[in-house]
Amino acid sequence: MVTDQVTSFMGGEDNSVPPTPLEDIKQQISIEKLWNQSIGDGSDEQYLKLVPEYSQDKVFVADSDGEVNAIDAQTGKILWSHDTDSKITGGPGASNNIVMVGTGEAELISLSAETGEEIWRTRVSSEILATPVMSDNIVVARTIDGKVFGLDAGNGKRLWVYDRTVPTLTLRGTSAPVIAGDYVIAGFDEGRLAAIELHTGKLVWETRIALGSGRSELERMVDIDAEPVIVDDVIYVATFQGRIAALSLDSGRILWTRDISSYAGLCADKSAIYITDDNSEIWSLDRFTGNSIWKQDKLQARAATGPDIIGNMIVVGDLEGYLHWLDKDTGNIVGRNRISKNMIIAPPVSASDILFSYASDGILGAFNYSVINNGDSAPLPDQDEIKTGETAQGQVTPDKAEVVPEPEGDTEVDTGVKPEEPEEGSLLDKLLGKFGSDAETNGTSK
Repeated sequence: MVTDQVTSFMGGEDNSVPPTPLEDIKQQISIEKLWNQSIGDGSDEQYLKLVPEYSQDKVFVADSDGEVNAIDAQTGKILWSHDTDSKITGGPGASNNIVMVGTGEAELISLSAETGEEIWRTRVSSEILATPVMSDNIVVARTIDGKVFGLDAGNGKRLWVYDRTVPTLTLRGTSAPVIAGDYVIAGFDEGRLAAIELHTGKLVWETRIALGSGRSELERMVDIDAEPVIVDDVIYVATFQGRIAALSLDSGRILWTRDISSYAGLCADKSAIYITDDNSEIWSLDRFTGNSIWKQDKLQARAATGPDIIGNMIVVGDLEGYLHWLDKDTGNIVGRNRISKNMIIAPPVSASDILFSYASDGILGAFNYSVINNGDSAPLPDQDEIKTGETAQGQVTPDKAEVVPEPEGDTEVDTGVKPEEPEEGSLLDKLLGKFGSDAETNGTSK
């Protein structure tokens, strides 16, 4: 029962599902560690998804104690370090020579990308857990009380704010907004996705992705916590205990849906969507139909991060500090390396043929890979970093997506289809450290 697991969370008997033991694999790629750095105290205790940000051959990374660092992406050399004297909970984001972080004290801070010098800090309505973004001299930040702020990038002055109602019980996290042209695409905790005008904050359209079901507030949570992904004017978005959906960027019309629950994240290329579900299974879905290409189920209950793409590999981190490298075409696990003995919470980030991964204890590593030809053995790092053995196969599934017919309305799409009720007794181990309670807010743009 869910109530039994809540008792466990409060100090009673632990009924959580244990992580799947790692199977030995045959190392089919050679993973090269380019460099690593110890960056402050990381984010372990707060369970913060502080994702590294790549911009102009630098990697920006923040720790929960308030330190922001700029690192040379090729060498790992620390270029500057700035102590914000605040508890950082969101970011960093970087654009047009500024770096932005959000704090637990409801502040948005802007720093120079060249020197780390503080440019401005602005107070918002509540804690910022998502990465701020910027376009056309407007910074957009999402707060945990359901608000999206548009701020002047030069001085931090508030330009507009869009409000959305927040349920009583939500996951501990928020979806980072995404800017596409003149639209800000933002996900909310009631399973709704909205397009907001970048310059005015006015609502363009809103679409319900999922409807909550179940007897309790815990079972009815359908938060959008994963950042939406946009490819060729199609938005891909996932909800917890709900669905993944493809939508038209222009109208918000749902093109197809799949009943896959996720809060960890997703990524995409020209042909497929890759997503980590809430049981730490990794899926590849056809981008145009939502049908399954493969599913990798050998990382169940390992708290796998959202995926990222480097070359022909899909990479995720896990709760023991391992990176798992999956063949993009088959889902087979073809490589593994360990960057830390602590949990990896933030998804890896790839840029310029380098994969960056940030562990919760503050270890930031940079890696690339090459394929091993003719069955030769890979040069292995020390035993802490690599395990070898047999190949773990991805599992191909025949499940198909639901193609949604075009609705009559223009501004809001609500299919009215409820996801299946989750199994009892399966939730808290997925939510440990991830849910919180927020107050009610308005539902307007100011």
